[in-house]
Amino acid sequence: MKRRITALTLAAATALTLAACSSGGGDSSGGAGTEPEGLSLDAVQDAGVLVVGTEGTYRPFTFHEGGSGDLTGFDVEIVTAVAEKLGVDVEFQETQWDAIFAGLESGRFDVIANQVSINDEREEKYDFSEPYTISPGVLIAPADTDITSFEDLEGRTTAQSLTSNWYEVAEGFGANVEAVEGWAQAVELLRQGRVDATVNDELTFLDFEKTEGADDLKVVAETEDASRNALTFRKGSTDLVEAVNDALAELRADGTLAEISEKYFGADVTQ
Repeated sequence: MKRRITALTLAAATALTLAACSSGGGDSSGGAGTEPEGLSLDAVQDAGVLVVGTEGTYRPFTFHEGGSGDLTGFDVEIVTAVAEKLGVDVEFQETQWDAIFAGLESGRFDVIANQVSINDEREEKYDFSEPYTISPGVLIAPADTDITSFEDLEGRTTAQSLTSNWYEVAEGFGANVEAVEGWAQAVELLRQGRVDATVNDELTFLDFEKTEGADDLKVVAETEDASRNALTFRKGSTDLVEAVNDALAELRADGTLAEISEKYFGADVTQ
């Protein structure tokens, strides 16, 4: 998944300049060339709506069923449940990944729900909720493989997207990397016996295993560092983030997070 950034590698998010402001951005200073301030809980509740930035093209997290149905997905259900706990409606603003942080900064929307990984660089610029998905990188190989660890990749061939951080992981362990466009092509080469393994995000494999079936493949190892993904806010949205964290804690305690997770991945990836 090229959008996912773990502690293994850090990358800066690309920002495009957007000028539009959402109706939910009640704490925006509004001056020309001035970034909105953090958003308060009162502003969201006064507006009665939480405006959410998301891609809408990133299955199974945020997508349209059949390409044209209603917006759905793991992240969509999570943030909708949070909004209900806050006592407000939810409004989704779909945008491309390359524009999503700029949309937040400009006040076009109040929060990003799109599997944004927490890293040091982002924490300097944004506020984050507590993570709602925890996912390590995994080494995937045929069920009958003799590969048992990342160290076994020395001299072996893996299928990786060259724009993914997993490419660097595989190369770092001495693998010969066969370039692919994405997960589907990596699996195809793996099943054809043209590569020995592939490194990817655990969530990607769990989704594939649940929707397509993967009896002929298995996870043989996982990274020590896991990706922590959270709802993302403008810096200074302190009491709003606290309220969202309280909502997530309630949803975790009553089993809602686990239920949504099981629906999409067949496992609880929220803790």
